[in-house]
Amino acid sequence: MSIPTTRGRSRPDTATEPKEDRLTRAIVLATALEIIDREGVEGLTMRRLGHALGRDPMTLYRHAPNKAALLDGVVEILLDQLSVDTDDADWAAQLRTVARDFRALTLAHPRVLPLLVTRPLATPLGLRPLGTLRPLEAMLQLLTRAGFSPADALHMYRALFGFLYGHVLNELQELVERPDETTDLLRLGLHRLPIAEFAILRELAPVLASYDGATELERGLDILLTGLTAALVHAPDTLDTALT
Repeated sequence: MSIPTTRGRSRPDTATEPKEDRLTRAIVLATALEIIDREGVEGLTMRRLGHALGRDPMTLYRHAPNKAALLDGVVEILLDQLSVDTDDADWAAQLRTVARDFRALTLAHPRVLPLLVTRPLATPLGLRPLGTLRPLEAMLQLLTRAGFSPADALHMYRALFGFLYGHVLNELQELVERPDETTDLLRLGLHRLPIAEFAILRELAPVLASYDGATELERGLDILLTGLTAALVHAPDTLDTALT
């Protein structure tokens, strides 16, 4: 009679381990983002998130104490994807790259855009998740190294992101009602507007129908960066100041 042996047996598959042991904040936030992408911010609840993760909703509070913290976390993981090269000698080109990346990020997650706009307003600066502040700090480093004062660098950051939020919100509103229509007025649904009240808007149908978000972004950045370049004032060199 042979004696059973464990030689050659593999260790138990980690898939059989309790899933709770592998649940992390990153997984919770990634799943929350997936729910928002599908159903919007209103569709995200602790109960629905728990169901998606196969967990009792109460177990999620160790990763996010409330829904507000959960929303802040979603904003954090998105903004954490923005990369700023603080050593780029061409600061204007780097801002343009950041702007393009931000547009791509928000268009990939359009239902999260309201959070990007509103969540910072709901949380004092020093209490926000660190990941949401890193793009700001990186841009301040980029611009101060380019010669801007810290205060001017902050103004430039606000100007850039104010423009970006407005641009993306506007781009997401450029919806076509009837894609198969060949007449621009019908494609955009502008035929529903009273002619006497919206004569100019109806006349702009061909321009509105040919809207290109990427092109509009570049035009806006040209205007913005031209103004910022004109405002560039290099800080006086400390050594030169000391010698005069």
